[in-house]
Parts: sequence; C-alpha cells; structure tokens
Amino acid sequence: MRAVGAPALHCADAMRAARGAAIKMLRTTPSDSNMSADATPPEARSAARPTRRSCLVTGGSGFLGINLIRRLMADGWEVRSLDLVPFDYPERGSIEAIEGDIRDPTAVERAMHGVDSVVHCAAALPLAPAAEILSTGVAGTNVLLQHARACGVDRFVFISSTAVYGIPDQRPILESHRLVGVGAYGRSKIEAEDLCAEGRALGQCVPVLRPKTFVGPERLGVFELLYDWASQGRRFPVLGSGANRYQLLDVRDLCEVIVRCLVLERSRVDDTFNVAAARFGSMADNVQCILDRAGFGRRVAHLPRWPTVAALRVLATLGLSPLYPWIYETADHDSEVSIDKLRSHLGYIPQHSNEEALRANFDWYLANRDRFAGRRGITHRLPWRRGVLEWAKYLY
Repeated sequence: MRAVGAPALHCADAMRAARGAAIKMLRTTPSDSNMSADATPPEARSAARPTRRSCLVTGGSGFLGINLIRRLMADGWEVRSLDLVPFDYPERGSIEAIEGDIRDPTAVERAMHGVDSVVHCAAALPLAPAAEILSTGVAGTNVLLQHARACGVDRFVFISSTAVYGIPDQRPILESHRLVGVGAYGRSKIEAEDLCAEGRALGQCVPVLRPKTFVGPERLGVFELLYDWASQGRRFPVLGSGANRYQLLDVRDLCEVIVRCLVLERSRVDDTFNVAAARFGSMADNVQCILDRAGFGRRVAHLPRWPTVAALRVLATLGLSPLYPWIYETADHDSEVSIDKLRSHLGYIPQHSNEEALRANFDWYLANRDRFAGRRGITHRLPWRRGVLEWAKYLY
C-alpha cells in the first residue's frame, strides 16, 4: 500500500494532461421487505472490514463526511479529507485535512496523491444558488474523476441521491426508474451520475449510491426545526393525514454500504444502488416518535396540503422560508425505494429503522445543542435560517 501523501507513479504528469479538459468543463458549467439484519451473509459481514488502506473523503467536514471518517478510522484506514470548510472535529490530529475546492485541479491533485480509494460526498446543498450547485456537483465531480483515473485510484464511490427520481410516482422505486431530478440539486446529481457512467466505461470502478434522506449524529438542517419544537414541548405539523409511507436512512447504515463498496469484489460493487431503511412507517410516525421522545405528550398536528404548499411556495420565492420544493412537494407522497439490489449484490440489509435513526439524532441534538446556539447556515451541520418559521412554532 502506498502511504498517504506519497506521490503515485506517473500521476502528476497524467493529471496535468487531464487538467485542461477539467478546467474547460468548469468554465462551461451551466449557470443555471422487513428482513432482519441477521439475513446478511456472514462472508459479506467479514468482507466489510478492510485491511489497512487509504481513502480520500471529499466533503469530510460535512455530516456524512465526519461519520464516514469515524467509521473508516475505526476500521483502521488512513484517511484524508478535502473540504472548503475547516475540519474542526476532535479527530483533526488523526487524519490529514486539506482545505480546498473540488473544482480546483491543483487542490484535487494534492489530495489525490497516494490514496487507494475516493468517496465523493462533497456537494452544494439545495439552499445554495443554482449555479453553485451545478458547478460543484458537475464540474467538481468531473475534476475528481479525471484525477482518480490518472492516478489509478482503485475505487471511486459517488454519493448521489434519491432526488434523481423526482417526485415519487410509484413505490418501491427501482434503480432503473427514469431520472427526473427536482431543482438544481437533483439535476446536478443526474449529470454527475452521467460522468460516473463515462468513467466506468473507461475502466474505472465507480459505485454510485442513491441514499434516502439520512440522519444521525451531527445532522441538523431541516431536522433541527422538528427537534427544536419538540424539545420545547410543542406540536409539529405534517401535510394532510401524514399516513404516507416515508423511508429514511440511518447514517451508520450508509457508512456500512460505503465500506462494502470499497472492499468487496469489483464485480459486485461497480453499479448503482439505492440505500434506505428496511423498516419504516409513515411520515406521521416519523414525527410522532420524536414528540414521544421529548416526553411532553404532544401529538402530530395536521395541515391541509394545497393551501400550505401554496403558502410555502410563496415564502420560498420571497426568501422567507428555508424549505425548498423537494421538501414540501414530496412530504405527503409515499416515498420508498427498493433495496433488493443492495441485498443481492452487497449482501446487506440496513439494520436501523426510521425511528431508531431519528431517536439517535434527536438524542445527539439534546446533548450538543449548546454548541450551535445562535448559529445559522445552509448546510446539514447547522440550524437553518428560519425566516417566518421562527415564529410559526408559537402556533403549536
């Protein structure tokens, strides 16, 4: 194994040859089944524990990034992070953290040297400007794929999203479903997946994962609204009856799937996989489990769909609400993806239910909320700027 930080043979020359094409693309980027965990085969469980290897995690300072880094470190991997945001976690002294932009070939060249694998988690999230989302998601992915190919990186795992399926029109959704992403974020993931397919055609091993919305320690964003209201003894609203089945995912299960994509045989992982909870209930169940955990005896509130969605559209257009279309347009739809392919190819069934994942996230929130008191942002790591929703809670 090459040590992290050691130059890969012939890597720099090949990177320079690829850099021109990457920069050109950057400049032209558009502006605009309840089966138990025991069903996992024993050989697959043991295969998911790698020998000591090295991995670059893009977006390592983010919610998924830090959870994955902690998992890889526990498994004995040497880890490097590449992120625009400083890596300010306690693990700072145990990994190599590089501050840089995935769209910058020089930063990527430095970060790529000497690693065996790449997990590409970095993305501009839906609250960012559309041009930023597309540039980061498409041009950035292109730069990373070209450099990984030039360096002979063994695996390049891309974290996509079930947002590529658009507003759900059937369930469960298979990986072969048509791709109709909602908004710039969904479109950026589709275009990035096209680049991954091109890399695969050129001989790269590029597992693509489409996780449902995932939760766990360090997750805030839209979920912080629910946790804040619940912790103050307030009710929390859902659209309509809330009886629609709505699948989520525990970040621990996503990290397990990523590790399997890094270590299992290429023939099993070089494909596209949905990743989602095997055990889940309705949207109302998701919210009620947090209200119950808070211990105030509160029940879910119900809002009529059409006037509520119409109001949220206006508020979003005026910049008075952080909720974007993907949230309010899908919140009252059945939302379920098939995980049959995950089970058959990777030998894994996610172990944690929606409610287990949400309760773990809420418990982390209660233990850590003083750390981010008064802070606001547009990422999953911070509470969102609430606009008029700051006052809406007083109605409940």
